[in-house]
Amino acid sequence: MSELETTAKRGATIGDRDPVWSAEVVARPAAKSRVRIVPFLITFAAIAVATPLVWAMWNVYVGAPWTRDGTVRAYVVTMAPEVEGRIVELPVADNQFVHKGDLLMVVDPSNYKIAVELAEAAAKQAQATALNADREAERRRKLNDLAVTVEQRQTYDTEAVAAQARYEQARANVEQARINLERTQIRSPVNGWVTNLLTRLGDYARVGETVISVVDAESFWVDGYFEETNLGSIHEGDPAKVKLMGYRQIIHGRVASIGRGINVPNAQPNQQGLATVNPIFTWVRLAQRVPVRIDIDRVPDGVRLVAGMTATVQIDSRPDRPSN
Repeated sequence: MSELETTAKRGATIGDRDPVWSAEVVARPAAKSRVRIVPFLITFAAIAVATPLVWAMWNVYVGAPWTRDGTVRAYVVTMAPEVEGRIVELPVADNQFVHKGDLLMVVDPSNYKIAVELAEAAAKQAQATALNADREAERRRKLNDLAVTVEQRQTYDTEAVAAQARYEQARANVEQARINLERTQIRSPVNGWVTNLLTRLGDYARVGETVISVVDAESFWVDGYFEETNLGSIHEGDPAKVKLMGYRQIIHGRVASIGRGINVPNAQPNQQGLATVNPIFTWVRLAQRVPVRIDIDRVPDGVRLVAGMTATVQIDSRPDRPSN
């Protein structure tokens, strides 16, 4: 093969490769442009997903404030004997449900029965003395000044008044003795459950010392402790949803009231009555929590309320409430 043909073949080979080289050069910018669009698409997708989530969180925290810091509350009636003595009857057990008026315990009534009899006897004696003194004074009033002096007449009148006063006092003692006898029986003032019963039959009951407690079954409510930043969205009458930690059912209720005061450590006085102010200031300021009382409308079937249970509380806006 001649040198000219060899050169021509080489040129043809190089010429054949030129179009391929040009296609690669054109494809690379297109690939680079697609790579540049991908981050924008990812950013747009993230914004599209985040927007409804942010809106939902805004509604949860602002439009419908909620808190996990909720507690079931109830009134507990504590009963202490008003008379002392040994407990001779204890017909109830711990956690037993009792009705209003049911007998809870009996203090030994023996001494108080005797006290009633003594008081009644003293009252009869005082009554007889008062009647006799009144008759004597009446007889002196009918006599003329020659038979009895004015001083004697006044003395008998005074004695009659004093005897009547002693009789009234004796009657009061009878009433007090009867009341003390009635107080030997302690009855439940509410419908509820006997709780934490530590008193035993035969214990000595002393005046003023708590011996039995009853949880009022009709007094349950929920306290939700909301951050102060949420109080602007909470109003009396707003519907509320309560979720107990141990149950799936939702308890519905309404905002009954909002607490008007919480403890302020800086306001505690010292021995001289001056305010004790903490000199240390932290840059991280936590929102204070304020109790919001939730009255329960109805307890779902199968839910057992226990004072002290943990609850999650959500407050919903009333449809008829004007927007701020």
